[in-house]
Amino acid sequence: MAKFMPLSQAVAENLKDGDAVAFEGFTHLIPTAAAHEAIRQGFKDLTLIRMTPDLVYDQMIGMGMAKKIVFSYVGNPGVGLLRRARDSIENGWPRSVEVEEHSHAGMANAYEAGAAGMPFAVFRGYRGAGLAEVNPNIKSITCPFTGEKLAAVPAVRPDVTFIHAQKADKKGNVLVEGIIGIQKEAVLAAKRAVVTVEEVVDSFDDLHPNLTVLPSWTVTAIALVPGGAHPSYTHGYYIRDNAAYLEWDEIASDREKFREWMQKNVIEKTADDFAGRVAHLRKDA
Repeated sequence: MAKFMPLSQAVAENLKDGDAVAFEGFTHLIPTAAAHEAIRQGFKDLTLIRMTPDLVYDQMIGMGMAKKIVFSYVGNPGVGLLRRARDSIENGWPRSVEVEEHSHAGMANAYEAGAAGMPFAVFRGYRGAGLAEVNPNIKSITCPFTGEKLAAVPAVRPDVTFIHAQKADKKGNVLVEGIIGIQKEAVLAAKRAVVTVEEVVDSFDDLHPNLTVLPSWTVTAIALVPGGAHPSYTHGYYIRDNAAYLEWDEIASDREKFREWMQKNVIEKTADDFAGRVAHLRKDA
């Protein structure tokens, strides 16, 4: 059952060196505050899993926390490269990182297989693509009923998944609205799940029954972190900070500038700082 606790405690109790960890979010509801807390606590040798790694994984890779990344797209959305990730892959700075690349369909099916407790996923995919030539975890399988050749990939089952959401109720149930991406499956596939939320409410009794709600038994810990998805957006609360994504390209282009920015804006900050970052982006601002 979900327990409410400060983010620093939730991260310390649920993330360990060497873990396979997913900080999931698909443009929307990216768990930046949780990733920054992991950076402050200095975890190492992580396998970072995510369909669309963006700024937070660039930061974690640049801080030397990752030994491997598993993904289906890597980039600064709407801007271009992830420069710290590229420096690590091409030049081994600050350390070399292993790469396992999939398609979006491959990653989505792998998460769903993990959520279902299956060892692998089977789907139609990778036809005409060269990913199988560089990724040994992409296999083919023959359907025993039709003889059709299908793709197969191992299930994604993180040690811990972090997501951001709009609300939790006092029982520990979590409400997620808007573009959800693969967050639900990432939580269900994980051994442990930590959720940061914009607010805690008494109950969900007055909400539509078809909304996406993660029941409390699927969540390990909940931390109240208003603004915790910045610079991405949280539907109904604040918009995307497009300027921050543009600024990151310049910050990440230089190793020393990157280190200085991380020290000032991550290491020396706390999760409480996020509320102020989104004040000018809120719907009612």
